[in-house]
Amino acid sequence: MRGRLQHTRRTRRCGREKRGSEVALGRSHGGWGSKIHLLTDGNGLPLEVLVSAGQRHESCFFEPLLERLLDQGRTPAHLLGDKGYSAPRIRRWLTERSITPVIPHRADERKLHPELPPVDFPRYRKRNVIERTIGFLKQCRSVATRYDKLPKCFLAMIKLAFIRLYLRKLDSSDTT
Repeated sequence: MRGRLQHTRRTRRCGREKRGSEVALGRSHGGWGSKIHLLTDGNGLPLEVLVSAGQRHESCFFEPLLERLLDQGRTPAHLLGDKGYSAPRIRRWLTERSITPVIPHRADERKLHPELPPVDFPRYRKRNVIERTIGFLKQCRSVATRYDKLPKCFLAMIKLAFIRLYLRKLDSSDTT
């Protein structure tokens, strides 16, 4: 290694976490990205939202997202979720708070425990409401492409899109 400068290894960015943690960006299958964790009511109106790095799993943000709703004094009777939220700790957490989980069991859970009760499919079919809300967000260009670097700015753009959604719902319901 003649002629090359050797540097001692320093802690990354003066002891702070890796780059990306402060901007809620992370590697996922499609490259760099963010995840929007969303909680809506039965009509698709957003109640709570969180933003995280793309590689973080959804179930990590389940409790903080729902705690924010419960802190406001709002307790849902049922909570619908996809198989990504099918974990014993999540079901236990919901049951402790008298919330009925409407989450289908994963295939590996069914193999280990064939006696598990089936999901309430008539109620589970209403889960498309949140998919339509996410679809609305993807129509908002600044949210879909994430022009903002900081998560608080990105979250502000998401909330502005939610205001548009609320105004649209108010306008369409006032057809007397």
